[in-house]
Formats: sequence, C-alpha cells, structure tokens
Amino acid sequence: MKELPSSSKAVVIGGGVVGCSVAYHLAKFGWKDTILLERDQLTSGTTWHAAGLVSQLGPSAAITKIRKYSLELYKKLEKEIDFSSGLKLNGALSIATTKGRWQELMRQATTAQLFNVNVEVLNIDQIKKIYPIINDKDILGGIFMPGDGQADPVGVTNLLAKAARNEGVQVFQNSPVQKILTKNGRVHGVKLKNHTIECEYVVLATGMWSRQIGEDMGISIPLYPAEHFYVITEPLKDLPKNIPVLRDFDDSLYLKEDAGKMLIGIFEGKSIPAFDKTNRVPEDFSFGEFSENFEHFEPYLNASLKRVPILEKAGIRKFFVGPESFTPDTNTLLGEVPEVKNLFACCGLNSIGIGSGGGVGKVTAEWMMNGHTNEDLFIYDIKRFENFHSKTNFIKERVTETLGDLYGMHWPYKQHKTSRNQKLLPYHEELKKEGACFGAVAGYERPMWFAKNGIKPNYEYSYNYQNWYPSAQYETINTRENVGLFDLTPFSKFDLKGSLAFSELQRLCTANIKNEKGKTTYTQMLNNDGGIEADLTVVCLDKDYFRIVSSAAVRVRDKHHILKNLDTKVEFKDATEDYACLGLFGPKSRSLMTAIAGDFFKTSDFPFATGKEITIDNIKVWSQRLSYVGELGWELYIPTDKAKKIYKKIVSNGKKYNLCNAGVHAMDILRMEKGYLHWGHDISPEENQYEANLNFAVSFKKGINFIGMDALIKKKKEKVKKKLITLSLKNSKPGFPLLLHDEPIYLDGKIIGRTTSGNYSFVYKKNFAFGYVTTEENLEKKNIEIEVEKKKYEAIIELKPLHDSDNKIMKK
Repeated sequence: MKELPSSSKAVVIGGGVVGCSVAYHLAKFGWKDTILLERDQLTSGTTWHAAGLVSQLGPSAAITKIRKYSLELYKKLEKEIDFSSGLKLNGALSIATTKGRWQELMRQATTAQLFNVNVEVLNIDQIKKIYPIINDKDILGGIFMPGDGQADPVGVTNLLAKAARNEGVQVFQNSPVQKILTKNGRVHGVKLKNHTIECEYVVLATGMWSRQIGEDMGISIPLYPAEHFYVITEPLKDLPKNIPVLRDFDDSLYLKEDAGKMLIGIFEGKSIPAFDKTNRVPEDFSFGEFSENFEHFEPYLNASLKRVPILEKAGIRKFFVGPESFTPDTNTLLGEVPEVKNLFACCGLNSIGIGSGGGVGKVTAEWMMNGHTNEDLFIYDIKRFENFHSKTNFIKERVTETLGDLYGMHWPYKQHKTSRNQKLLPYHEELKKEGACFGAVAGYERPMWFAKNGIKPNYEYSYNYQNWYPSAQYETINTRENVGLFDLTPFSKFDLKGSLAFSELQRLCTANIKNEKGKTTYTQMLNNDGGIEADLTVVCLDKDYFRIVSSAAVRVRDKHHILKNLDTKVEFKDATEDYACLGLFGPKSRSLMTAIAGDFFKTSDFPFATGKEITIDNIKVWSQRLSYVGELGWELYIPTDKAKKIYKKIVSNGKKYNLCNAGVHAMDILRMEKGYLHWGHDISPEENQYEANLNFAVSFKKGINFIGMDALIKKKKEKVKKKLITLSLKNSKPGFPLLLHDEPIYLDGKIIGRTTSGNYSFVYKKNFAFGYVTTEENLEKKNIEIEVEKKKYEAIIELKPLHDSDNKIMKK
C-alpha cells in the first residue's frame, strides 16, 4: 500500500460517487495536489445500492444544469478512458393519475424548454406504445424524456475515480479519518489513526455520516438516513429489454428494467428513520442492509402489480432495505459551512446522487477555487439552514416526510407538516385567535394569511385558484386603503459597532452608506465577479453603530458573507432574536402611530428612509420609516420580551383606523406591485445590478473600492446580457393561469427569457410576473407571451411598477 502524504492542498473525505466527482474536478481544474480518503472501499456507504436513475430536469435552472452536466460527463469520460459506467438511456416515462399531478407534469414539460431538455407530452395510446406492458387504468397522460435512463452506480464511481487518478489525485481506501483539525476557525488538516495530513481545504463527501461528523465538530449538517426499499424480481421472459424507466408518482413507485428483471422502488409518504436506537450511523456500516419489512412495502408492491400486471407472475429475487440520507427540504447540501473556513459540504443527495454526482462535484470544485459561486444555487447552499435543523429530534421527524416529498405533489406554497413550532412569535396565540394560517419561515411560525368568516386556516393546495385568495384580497386592498399590520420578526438583523464599522460597510456595500444617526440605505453586497450576494438595508443607529436588515431565509448565508469579509476589529452581533419587528403600513399608519406614540410622525419630523427611537407605554422602540409593501409606513423593532404588549396596543388602537392583520402572501403581492425584488427569486449571484435595474444602489463616487466594483465597472461598459422586466397578462383571472416562476417568455414564438416571480394583484386586477429577457429589441407593441402548462398567454410589458411608480405615496 502506498504511503499517505504528510500534506496536500485539499482532502476529500468519502469515496462514493460524490467524493470521487469532487476529487476529479479539483484536479481537472488545477488542484493536482488533492487526496481522497475512503474509510473502507469505494461505494461502501450508500452509493453501492443506489438504483442509478439518471434524469436531466431539475426544479431550477442551476439544478437542471447540474444534472445535464452529470450525464454528459459520464458519456465523455467513458470514451476518454475506455471504461463503462453502465449508462442505458432508454428514456424515462412519468405518468399522472390525478388532475394536480397532470398539471405538475405539464409545468415540468413547459419549463424543460428553457433548458433544452427534450420532453414529450404523451396521451394514453402513445404511453402504451412506449410502455406496452402498462395498465392504463386511471392514467390521464404522461411525459417522456428520451435522454434519461439509468447507470450502474459502482461503474460511475469507478469511472470518476479512474479519471481522478489520471488527473493526479491520490486515492486511499481503508483510511478512516478520525478528526478534522482546525486552527483559528479554519481547516488545518485531518487526523487518521497513526498519521496526520496537513491541508488547506476539506470536503465532507461523507453521505449519511455527515451529520454526526458535523455534530462532533460543533457544526450543523442537516441530514439523516431513512430506510429505503426496493425489490428485484426473478427474470421475466415477457419483459421488453429497452423499456424506459417508469415513474408512477401518485403510487410512490419507480420501476426499471434490470438485466431481464424488474427493480421496483418506492418513495413512500411516511418513511422509517434508520438507526433509531442510537441516532448514529455505525462507523463500520459498509455494504450494510437492514432486515426485511414486507408489511411496510406490501401496499406499494400491490400497486406495482396493478400498474404492470406481468409482475404478478414474477418471484422476488432480492428484497433490499438500506439507509439513504435525506435533508429537511429534499435538496442537496453544498458550499462552505458557516462555522469553519475552507470546510465544504457536498452531501445530502436525497437518493439522486448518481444523476447529480458529476455536476455537484464540478460546482463544489469551482466554489472552493473561486470562494463563491456565480450560479443561483441557494436552493442547494448548506447556509439556507440554521443549527436547529440538524438536531436529532428535528431531522429524524422531518425525514419521515421528506423521503416521500420526492414523489409527493410539489404544490405551490406547500408547507411541511413535521418538525413544526421550532420558533414561536411572542404574540403567536394572539395571531392564532385572529385566524392566522402559519407557515415555517427560517424556523419561525409566521402568518401566511388570516382566515375570515369562519373558514379554517388551512391550505387547500392547487395549481390554479388558491383558497387563501379571498384573505389576500382583503389584506392587500385594506393595506392600500387603510392600514395593515405585518409581522417582520424573522428578518435577519446584524449589529455592527466600532471605529471601523463605517469604512467596512462602505467596502462591503455598493451604495453610499451614511454614518449619521437615523439614516437608512438600501444596498446590495456583491462577490468579486459582480454577482449579487446579498440584498439589504443598512440603518445607522448611532455614529459608528449600524444595523443590517435582510430577509429571513438568508440569515446564515448573509452572516457568513459579512463575517468572511469583515475586519475582525468590528464588533458584530446577530440580533435577530433580540427584537420582534412589526410593520405598520398604509395611508392611515401615521394616524395610528400618532395615537399610540405621540405626534412625532409628520414628514417634517420623520422623513422617509430615516429612523429614530420612540417610546410606547414606557417601552423604547426603534422605529424606521421604510416599507417593503410600497406604502407610507413604519417598521417597529421591539425588545422580544415586550413585543406582546405592543402588539396588543396596536391592535386595540387600530380598530378605529380599520387595521387588519396581514400575512406573507399579501406582502409578496404588494412588494411586486411596487416593483420590489426578492433575493433568491429575482436576484442572485447569477445577476448583476445593471441586469436587475438596481444600479441606483451603486455609488462609484464614494471613494472606496467596494467588493465587486472592478467587475461592475466592466459590466457597465458591456452590453447587458439580460434585463429584468415586469409583464402582465392581457386576459386572466386569479389563478387562471397561476403564475409562479420559471415560465418561458416568448417573443414572436421564440423563447427569450423566463419568469422569476408571479402573483395576482387584487388592487390592479392583473396577473403579473417579473422575469429576465435576453433581447436587444424594443419589446413594446410586440407579440409577447408567457407559457403555463403548455398553453401560451398574451402578455404586455409594464414599463413602470403597478403601484406608486414615482414614490409619492411612500414619501408624503
């Protein structure tokens, strides 16, 4: 056995498909001094028992790119190094037996056109032609992806390992890592039994062991293994050899031909957490299986016999039950962990590791080398989660649901049912009495909408009219006409203090920050390539004392970006949970504020975009005149333990001003009416401020070279590659069609872009969307369309925001 080196640039821990892919790409892109350490043998974790399905279409553009790249990489490497990965691309057929599922498949087929993924919409006769052994009972239709199929998991892993070795990677099997070494909050090396390797970077490609490795280090990696089931039949003489993979989502089934046999796998609605007694995966669990649980599998087996009747004649050759790890939202975990510099996660593949392995390895390698990603990958970024997400009581309960989410309906606005009530607002019970329907946002139970007239505050999911529309209609119109009370507590809040705080913020932010008490500034933070890393407001609480406020979901990510670039002499505090925040917005907000706090709210005393300390019932409250909904209004930052009292006072005084409680859905509709953007939907590291019409938040004159400035100056000189626009449909009504995101935008029958956000405005009676288009043509008076569920709808360009385009209402 070759000797372990004493140092290297990067160490990849884990020899499954993902670890081998990361190691290959690091070396391919120039880091030849890369080592891969596998505690046992390659594939011995979960890779060896994967079903090996390969599919190109993902839930977003970046994920589709990852999957498409994976497939192309396997094909390319097979030729380059003359080694088979067992690729068998007979296509994949997905069927629908319910109206909602059929709509979902049609939306997938529509989105696929944006990414040049070939998807064919099939009727019953066409399905039977492609899959002659199917029972077509209850089938409404299907979609067929000819370029999809399956691969041999062990073959793919060995292909990548061989390619990695060819690029200079040293691969060591039977080399378990005992500890990841850190110094001053950064990776320093790895310790094996009788050996230490110093290194600059470590990648955790450790699959289902990742959570406990993180836990032992004091870092959060939220995934947990569940029991995953499939059976392989005896050989079937009537089984066609080249039939596609079949996915029957409504019965939680997938079926694939496997050397004359059939593999029947399931993603059931309620799964079984693995290793239930210890909550830990044994270190020596290699090529391991669990005992059979036929009772759990039987209903799905019966469903498969009904769908493919020739299976009734088949015996079962192999009943497999093994562990497969899942994350809280069924999306992968990538990127630098927030707690340790240069420690990267590449795990939590949620049973689609073979189909995504090539691409996640590439993205991880690029992320490590550049220090950031220029892709819109927040959906995969490990920093979308907080520490509580990896606690065993949370994650074990959640994976009982998320395994089934893979094949469950992906309804718009869907909420998880498990592991709820992690963080309650101080006035949670009061909101509940008001009829709040809660949704989990960054762990907080936040009101999404308020049920009225005896209606139960529960979602009834649909791809058309939403059952919460009457509430959103009332809440949005009342906010525009009277006053709405919005909870903003989950907003991320970071306090920065010290003599360097101002100059550091000037370097981090694109806008010209003001070091004057009460002044607020809307700004972005960029990466070195000019991509938008964060979207936020900076308020000066006092000289050299600032608060950054950004959206709830990006708390960990924004904090990581700030601390990574901030001088350590600046005092930094995450104040998110120290303050509740209430938004009072609408034309009567001034009168209501005056009634509860005194006559301090005239524009002459309290101009737009300023803040000051006020007192309500002897409680000091920081109040700032800003509004994400585009109305006259104030945000109130209240010490958490005093917030319930203030909430009650506002509600009781608000009756005479027709105050209404309003939820997240109403806020989203209102911010779109005003033309305000949402990071993660409308802007991301893939966009720059010129593309997103945010160049008003850029100051080249402030005399400080802010992060990304040089790249932005170059982009300013170049032609804009894409541009954010607002579109509305000529003929529509609420939910018909339901505009969401990633719907293709057409000009004269040709795709020129995609939507990023969609909503229905009850105030302006318009179905409308934001989206990026790539065209130099003037789009006015042109034939523009948006496609939803394979049907095109005529659209018009809205040249100005629907609401208060000249900011008169907000500033009056």
